Formats: sequence, C-alpha cells, structure tokens
Amino acid sequence: MAEEVLVFGAWGSPFSRRVEMALKLKGIEYKYIEEDLTNKSPSLLKYNPVHKKIPVLVHNGKPVAESLVILEYIDETWKDHPILPKDPYERANARFWAKFIDEKCLSAIFKACWGEHYEHEKAEKEHEKAVKEVSELLQFLENELKEKRYFGGETVGLLDIAANIIGYWLGVFEEASGAELLTREKFPKLCNWANEFVCVTAIKENLPARDKLIAYLRNRFGAGNASK
Repeated sequence: MAEEVLVFGAWGSPFSRRVEMALKLKGIEYKYIEEDLTNKSPSLLKYNPVHKKIPVLVHNGKPVAESLVILEYIDETWKDHPILPKDPYERANARFWAKFIDEKCLSAIFKACWGEHYEHEKAEKEHEKAVKEVSELLQFLENELKEKRYFGGETVGLLDIAANIIGYWLGVFEEASGAELLTREKFPKLCNWANEFVCVTAIKENLPARDKLIAYLRNRFGAGNASK
C-alpha cells in the first residue's frame, strides 16, 4: 500500500519550506497543499485544531504539527539520509540551536528590519539596539559552525534546515527592509555556509522566488526601519 504524505504550507513560509526540504533530501514523495492564511481551510483546522497554523504534515491520515517536531518525525520515520546526528549529545545540541533560531533569532531579525514605529530619533536608537542584538545572536551561530561545511558536518542536517531563515530569508528581509545584518566582514563562516546551503539541490528547489517574496514583504510590512 502506497504511503500518503501531505504537506499543508504557505509558499513564503520558511517553516513549511523546512518540511519540504527534509522530504526532498530523503527522496520522499508528497502532495503539497497551499493554504490561504487569511481564509484557512477546513482541512488545516481539522488537522491542527490547537494552533491552526502551517505547516502540518499528514502521514497516512495522522497529522504532525510544528516544523521542528515534523523534522524529527520525518527523520525517525524515513531512515535514509539522516538529518539528526547519532550521538545523543550532538542531537541535543542540534535541537538546542534550532530552538534558539526560532525563539531568539527570528523575532530579533524581524525587529531589526521592521521594528516598531517611533518618532525618528527614538526609531534610530531602537533600530541600532535591534541590530546589535541580531549581531550578538548571529555571532553565536558563527561560533557554532566552527570549521564545518554545514552545521550538520559534511551533509545538510536538521540544524541547517532550521537555519534556512538565516541562509535565505534573512537576505530577503535585508533587501526588502534596507537593513544590513549578515555581512561577510563580520560573519565570514555564516556567509560561506549560506552560499553552500542554497546551492544544495533539495534546498534550492524549495526556496520561494526572491523577487516575489521581497514584493510581498514590502507590501505587507513597508520598506523597513533601517536608518539611512
């Protein structure tokens, strides 16, 4: 009996793209269902009644929600091309940094790019503060890469996939908002990693069109708070 794998996602979401990246890396066929997040489908609400959010993976009728949880489920279900290390400490480390990206980095990056709207002088100070915070957070990831090609070593792993926000979306956020956050001068290892990461076939095939994403972000959030 053929397996049924469904992915409910949104084209511009780094979270649903993570799920597709992992499935592509493992060579798993799936059906993708694009959700209109302003008018969520009955299926999405049925499969994720708690959060009512994408992404949701449905495997033979059983739903799994939350992108990092889904990545672990995929790795435990389909053993080819493992994305989590075998060593328990290394696995814990990958989970820690993946959570760090979602809980610390994303909100700080967003604030540095679009922030809150203050009067000009206060806005500049808030922007500088937000940029400094992002710089400190990115430095942790720069240090974590050490001399490795990928966070996962010689192959793309769970942490690389979780860091898709840094590897692709951050550059798009910078261009859309005018902020400057990930520079080669400050973060040479992260920049090299990002270049390698987006060239991997399974990753490249699952990146939204840059121009379309920039237009969407500018339309939704404006041109950004970066001080000129």
